[in-house]
Amino acid sequence: MTRAARPVLLVLASTYPRWKHDHEPGFVHELAKRLTDHFRVLALVPHSPGSPMRETLDGVEVVRYRYAPERFEVLVNDGGIVTNLHRSKWKLLLVPTFVLSQAWQAWRLIRAENVDLIHAHWLLPQGLIAAMLHILPGRSVPFVVTSHGADLYALRGAMLDKLKRFVLRRASAATVVSGAMRERMRSMDVDVANVSVQPMGVDMEEQFTLGMHGERSQREILFVGRLVEKKGLRYLLRAMPHVLQQLPDATLTIAGFGPDEVELKAGAQALGIAESVHFLGAVPQSDLPELYRRAALFVAPFVRAASGDEEGLGLVLVEAIGCGCPVVVGDVQAMDELMGSEFRDLRINPRDTVQLASRIVEVLSNPDSARGRLEALREKIVARFDWREVTSRYRGLLTGVSCEVRK
Repeated sequence: MTRAARPVLLVLASTYPRWKHDHEPGFVHELAKRLTDHFRVLALVPHSPGSPMRETLDGVEVVRYRYAPERFEVLVNDGGIVTNLHRSKWKLLLVPTFVLSQAWQAWRLIRAENVDLIHAHWLLPQGLIAAMLHILPGRSVPFVVTSHGADLYALRGAMLDKLKRFVLRRASAATVVSGAMRERMRSMDVDVANVSVQPMGVDMEEQFTLGMHGERSQREILFVGRLVEKKGLRYLLRAMPHVLQQLPDATLTIAGFGPDEVELKAGAQALGIAESVHFLGAVPQSDLPELYRRAALFVAPFVRAASGDEEGLGLVLVEAIGCGCPVVVGDVQAMDELMGSEFRDLRINPRDTVQLASRIVEVLSNPDSARGRLEALREKIVARFDWREVTSRYRGLLTGVSCEVRK
C-alpha cells in the first residue's frame, strides 16, 4: 500500500509519551507507530507542561490539545487519571474541559484530515467521545474501542456502567486486554460477541530478550511499576523484614514513580529496612532489560485497590519473563489467563505478607528450580505478547472495520 493511499486512523488516548524516551507508559504509542505502514496515524492526546503542541513521533502525527492553563494540566501524568482523581479531588474540576476539548479537537480533525476510522483507548472518556461523534449529524466515523483496565474496574456506578454500555453498543468492535475483563463486561449486561481479547505487546524480539547470559544476582529482588495502590508495593515492603530475617543480604530494587512514593519511602524507614531498599525513581524503558537480567527475582504483588481498580494484564510481568527473570505475582484475575493453572504456584496473595516472604525466600534459595519453571512459562507467552503478533491482530481488526465501512 502506498503511503498516499493509506486510510487515516485517529487514535484518541489519555496516557501518551510527552516526548521521546518519556517514562510515562508508552503502549498506546508503541501500537500506533507499528500501524503507520498501513494507516496514516494521527494521535490526539492531552497536552502536558513541556510537551510540544504538535510533532511527528516515530511516524505518528501527534496532536496535543490544551484543557487548562499549562501549570494546571496535571490530570493525566504521574499515576493516571483514576489515581489522580482519587488523591486530589480538586482535579475533578479539570474533567469537563479535558473531555470537551478532546471532543472538539477530534471533531475538527475528522473534518480537516478526512479521518476514516477512530481507535479510542479507554471506554471513558475516549470511547464516549468517539460514540458521541459517531451519532452527530454529518459524516459518521466508525470506531474501535479498547479497554485497558482502570476504565472498566475503577470507574464504577450505575451511571458510569450505563455510559460504558452506550459506548460498546455503538462501537464497530471492542477489545480488552484480558479474558477476565471480557467477563466483567458480560456481567454488566453487555453483548460480548463483538468484544475480543487483544492484549498490548512487549518487544520480545529485540528489547526484552534473554540477552547475553551474564551472572544474575543471588539476592536482588526487583519491582517495576507505578507507585500506586493496585501494584501492591506496600505489601512487598511489609514482607521484606521477614525475608531479611532469613536472608540478611537480600535487597529490593524499586523502579518506578507515582503518587504513593513519599508514603512508601516513609514506610520503608518505619519498617527499618531502608538500607536494603533502593528507590530508583522513573527508569527509561530502554534501561529496564538490564534490571530484569540482573535481578534474582521479579515480584509483581498486584492487588485489587479499594476503588475496585486492578491490573488489566500486567505487561511488566511479560517483560521480566522475556528477560529470563523468575517471577512471583499477585493473584488477580488477569493472571489466570496470562499464566494459566499450570503456573498456579507462582501466584500469591500479597496481603499475606508472611506467605509472600516465604515464597520469595523459597525462590531465592532454589534458583535453578525457579529458572526451569521460568523457561516453560516464557515459551508460552512469547507467541502471544510479542509486538509483531499483537500488531498483526490489531491491524487485521482495524483494517476489517475500515474496509467494511468503505463497501
